[in-house]
Amino acid sequence: MPHTDCAKIGSNAVIQLAAALRTAGGENLCAEVFAAAGVSSWLLSPPDGMIDQAPVARLHRTVRAFASATGMAGVLTEAGRLTADYLLANRIPSPVQASLRHLPDRIAARALAAAIRSHAWTFAGSGRFAVRNGSPTVFEIAGNPLCAGEHAAAPVCAWHAAVFGRLFRALVSDRTRVTEDACSASGDEVCSFVVDWRPEWYPHRSL
Repeated sequence: MPHTDCAKIGSNAVIQLAAALRTAGGENLCAEVFAAAGVSSWLLSPPDGMIDQAPVARLHRTVRAFASATGMAGVLTEAGRLTADYLLANRIPSPVQASLRHLPDRIAARALAAAIRSHAWTFAGSGRFAVRNGSPTVFEIAGNPLCAGEHAAAPVCAWHAAVFGRLFRALVSDRTRVTEDACSASGDEVCSFVVDWRPEWYPHRSL
């Protein structure tokens, strides 16, 4: 895996979070959260490429703290969706997307999981990423830097879950749902994301 010795993460973990904060509460809220995380400079000069994971993790922790205090749910989920939309628009070639959509779900899921694994350094940073292929597919991040040091009663990695969910819904099956069934912040060994597109899980399936 490239860049395994580099504790960095992709800038969309910041850029799309700023966009989601602006949508949720306007420019003032976005500025307040970034200031609390000590990264106000990123609003004046948005980061590009790979950036130090430590301030990114601090920003994500700050967002979760604000969300808990204000009831501002869904910001990290929206940021994850926007991140996936960016990847679909700019990083995954249209012919590849078309090919995946025409494959059987199981084969498309395996191909997409392989692509996600090969680019794990962009969203897992120093964490160790693993895939368990199957129906469902399971993604695991050991040592996930974006929730390092946090303590929570329930899983907190909504950004990752939303990225995986949006990509799978766009390229494998619109039935896909993602559940984080384990999280380092909750005392588990890994952050585990169950990606399931089986018809029996889809609430609006035809009988």
